[in-house]
Amino acid sequence: MNQDDDVIDLIDQHAVGADFTRDPYAVFAALRRRGPVHRVRFPEGTQGWLVVGHRHARSVLADNRLTKDWRHANPRLRGSRVSPATHMLGADPPDHTRMRRLVAREFTPRRVAALAPRVQEITDELLDTMLAAPDGTADLVDAFSFPLPITVICELLGVPFLDRDRFRAWSNQVLGASLDKEAKHETVGLMSHYLEELIAAKRSRPGDDLMSALIHTADEDGDRLAPAELVGMAWLLLVAGHETTVNLISNGVLALLQHPDQLALLRQDPDLLDGAVEEILRYDGPVSTPTYRFTREPYEIAGTVIPGGGELVLPAIADAGRDPERFPGPDRFDIRRDTSGHLAFGHGIHHCLGAPLARLEGRIALRTLLLDRVPDLALDIHPAAITWRDGSLVRGPVRLPVRWKPPTV
Repeated sequence: MNQDDDVIDLIDQHAVGADFTRDPYAVFAALRRRGPVHRVRFPEGTQGWLVVGHRHARSVLADNRLTKDWRHANPRLRGSRVSPATHMLGADPPDHTRMRRLVAREFTPRRVAALAPRVQEITDELLDTMLAAPDGTADLVDAFSFPLPITVICELLGVPFLDRDRFRAWSNQVLGASLDKEAKHETVGLMSHYLEELIAAKRSRPGDDLMSALIHTADEDGDRLAPAELVGMAWLLLVAGHETTVNLISNGVLALLQHPDQLALLRQDPDLLDGAVEEILRYDGPVSTPTYRFTREPYEIAGTVIPGGGELVLPAIADAGRDPERFPGPDRFDIRRDTSGHLAFGHGIHHCLGAPLARLEGRIALRTLLLDRVPDLALDIHPAAITWRDGSLVRGPVRLPVRWKPPTV
């Protein structure tokens, strides 16, 4: 077996199985010790090139020689596409520049900051319901981590009538590795049709919300988002707008409960909360790898030449946060650490536009749950028994059973 075949076996989900899903960091570290570039088979079955290490991953994220446009993907990869239409994460300049400019006109820091009171209100309502459980137990994902961000993004977009359970199932299917390509394609079609109907409803009943603004916004030249772009933007905002924050909250609670010294430090000094959120993003962030990038021409990284012709190149964001060259003692969870430069929200022109909203929700959720409301929260499952989301993109537990001491009557 040659070296490339050995690497393919090493990170093939069928070869490594649940061990890689549970803890990809050890596998990434082993690859990093062998070099920065590896040809791999991802959990979804797709073959491509994985780039490990902070320096090289950061370089790939900002390199405009790689394209995000699926029209340039190798034909054998095109069945792996999961988004239903055109959006910013699947476009290059000038199309990307144009779409991002139109969205940024409406998705402003002021609009995000104004959400804080409502995020707090939703957080309190969800915790009121969760803590009313007479046995003092809950699945944190189902009771809190999922409904908080999906409620926030739906209210922001002005789509409170979204079928959240169905949309959650679709999102899990298209981002996971368990469905075959034909089944994923069918799910993408269902989502696309659903989003087209959603946008049509917003056209007929516009309101003071982000989706209505995106439908009607235009720049100085009269340019506006085309119908297919609106479907793609709805997909991006709804999926990315809740998936990242679901797993930020779940992974953050898990990390703090597994490191009681750091949780005690945070409770002693709540001013460390911002740093705690950034350390969670570095240590066990919600995204393992970003959306796909493809070669236009032969592409060299650290002496390895990746062929042109639409080869898939994926930088390992998760490994970048654990690279000892950038973060000393990277496997140590330390909320006082200098986390500047982590890549949890990407880097370059595709840096996550919703990062301020995810951080806002993460801060409010963690503070309210762990510092204000449930000081005795504990895991109700052994960490080794946690089932993790499959697939190469998102990272987070499927369920996170927790317990607390219910109030005596």
